[in-house]
Amino acid sequence: MATTSQLGGVQNDVLNKQVPRVLIADDQPHILDALELLLEPEGYQVEKARSPMMVLEALQVGSFDALLVDLNYTRDTTSGKEGLDLLTQIKALDSHVPVIVMTAWANVEVAVEAMRRGARDFIPKPWDNARLLTILRTQIDLHNAVKRAYRLEAENRMLRGQNLPDLIATASSMQPVLSTITRIGPSDANVLITGEHGTGKEIVAQMLHGLSQRATRSLVAVNTGALPEGTFESELFGHVKGAFTDARTERIGRFELADGGTLFLDEIANVPMRQQAKLLRVLETGEMERVGSSKTRRISVRLLSATNADLHVEVEQGRFRGDLLFRLNTVEIHLPPLRDRREDIPLLAAHFLNRYASRYRKQMEGIDPAALQVMLQHPWPGNVRELDHTIERAVLMARGTRIEASDLGLNQARASSQALEDMSLESVESILIRKALTRANGNVSQAAEALGLSRGALYRRMEKYGI
Repeated sequence: MATTSQLGGVQNDVLNKQVPRVLIADDQPHILDALELLLEPEGYQVEKARSPMMVLEALQVGSFDALLVDLNYTRDTTSGKEGLDLLTQIKALDSHVPVIVMTAWANVEVAVEAMRRGARDFIPKPWDNARLLTILRTQIDLHNAVKRAYRLEAENRMLRGQNLPDLIATASSMQPVLSTITRIGPSDANVLITGEHGTGKEIVAQMLHGLSQRATRSLVAVNTGALPEGTFESELFGHVKGAFTDARTERIGRFELADGGTLFLDEIANVPMRQQAKLLRVLETGEMERVGSSKTRRISVRLLSATNADLHVEVEQGRFRGDLLFRLNTVEIHLPPLRDRREDIPLLAAHFLNRYASRYRKQMEGIDPAALQVMLQHPWPGNVRELDHTIERAVLMARGTRIEASDLGLNQARASSQALEDMSLESVESILIRKALTRANGNVSQAAEALGLSRGALYRRMEKYGI
């Protein structure tokens, strides 16, 4: 689900209020009537269609804010093929309109295929009224915001080759995330994004930047966990020639590169205490000096930061400044781990399948239900990033046109019974890291401590093994 929503756009739409138009499609009149009775009191203008042909005709003569379509139109058909074919035709006519599919014959395979063809969500019959209304309202708000964002910035995005990223999120645990992004995206508020490793914190940062008034300027990302303390100040603030032994040329720091735009500091908990004071001063005053220079420079930067640590605990234990935390978390967005949003796994898997099938030019038709079951049961210590790597590997390993359970390689994470003499050192290390992350519930700091590694060293190994 693309969560590119913009509060300013929504507010403007409210001022010029136009009733959102929803096209509902089903071959059973009582279903259409029930949906109409549900939606009209909520402020929607409803148009009804009883066949795929009527849906396509309606799209050719008018525009809609969302479509709610059944997957089966012939009474003795339960495969969903009619609806899936219709979905493909809808996307050919309007690739952006949100489509929510529904059917009484729901199964995981059909849901995955519907998402692969562009559906935004999947609702089984009989539906839950509250959930249906929430999904519809969210999709329409986000769709309108996307239209406004693209309208204002289309030329810049085309020239720069940028696209707003997608955050696939239909699980109930993700709804607070979507709501917060909707409200604060257009602002200049500093945002602290928290969550375990691999949950998608950088994507949220990209979304927030893309929806802000700074979207036409740079988004500069820095992994502070990978910066040695000796070069930290130079990396962030820059230096002048001769400032220290290796300063042979002048260097512009990340703050200056992000001037007028957004600076994203990933792994903010790793900033050394000595450097935290300097970072705090810049945030408080909007002023900085390059290392070795006495010239003060004013900058305007929106700061987004991310961590998988609990900064409140870090403050209590004296490892992080409380006053800096207050500057960072004007708003806090917490991303739940993948194990707490398992209903998103089929949709995410289909999304990654499309990406890698296209990248590697492989004809892939879907994911075997047995493979989906394996994915639904896996603990995913590496979260969405691990799922991404798993599907990429599966696409490469697949012998046929469908991803099979054996293509996933997830049993490698539970291969402790395999004789060590039959394994490479890298395989053993990968297994130990996965086990440590699982025991630590994905907390990289705890896993690193258990393994006797620094956080930076563990991150490098996780990147190496695609965890």
